[in-house]
Amino acid sequence: MADAELIRMRKIIQYNGGLVEEIEDAVVQEITLTVYLNHVEIANMVCSPGAFRELAAGFLLSEGLVHKPEEILEIAFREDEGILWIETSGGAAPTETYMSRHTAGYYGKNRGGFHAIIEARKTKPLPAAISFKGAHLLNLINNLEEQATVFKRTGGVHSAALADQKGFLCRYDDIGRHNAVDKVLGYAFLNGIRTDDKCLLLSGRIASEILLKAARADIPLVLSRSAPTGLTIDLAEELNMTVVGFARGQRYSIYCHPERVIMGREESE
Repeated sequence: MADAELIRMRKIIQYNGGLVEEIEDAVVQEITLTVYLNHVEIANMVCSPGAFRELAAGFLLSEGLVHKPEEILEIAFREDEGILWIETSGGAAPTETYMSRHTAGYYGKNRGGFHAIIEARKTKPLPAAISFKGAHLLNLINNLEEQATVFKRTGGVHSAALADQKGFLCRYDDIGRHNAVDKVLGYAFLNGIRTDDKCLLLSGRIASEILLKAARADIPLVLSRSAPTGLTIDLAEELNMTVVGFARGQRYSIYCHPERVIMGREESE
């Protein structure tokens, strides 16, 4: 996604150490979307422009509304109406009990921690077959920060990426951390990328709903520069997922299932 799509230059008044001047500054863009699934309105989103196919696919996948790419018949963005139109082969829309979370990316009815626990019990624990060298995880998170050019210019987006043993497979920025993750998951889903041997990278907090998105996409390890919540750690323990936080410079903290991280002398073996 091109940085220019996410940024607009705006004239502002800046005060700095007693000096007042008019300058041009980079401001991150946001748009509102109404999402329709099979002719029924299911969600409202506030997101960054672009990657609408990936956003829609990732949203459907992480909500458990599709399971295979071929179930998605149409994804259309109607820019003049602010509508994201989706049709699936199932033909049905979610029931009222489904509707919608209240987060930075989506707004609707707040499902909160209780919802996260219920959804976790519907999700199968992940196998522990894959492992990553700790040094590689640090390289990945440092690269995520280095490539965060939109954040460096605006201070207004979250970053998410999918990576394997070699490096990034995709990376997205969005004003909503849920949206950034959905775009990553949607890219992998639409392109048939195997995910059970990958890791999800985040620039911000590892919230319980983000962990559940990774779990539904069969991603066994979540890595972030920031911290997980207590509920995230509890759910990760139950789902056999590895959570690595505060990965910065030459340090990281493993909160659960450390068997997927190769550390110290073992890295050179």
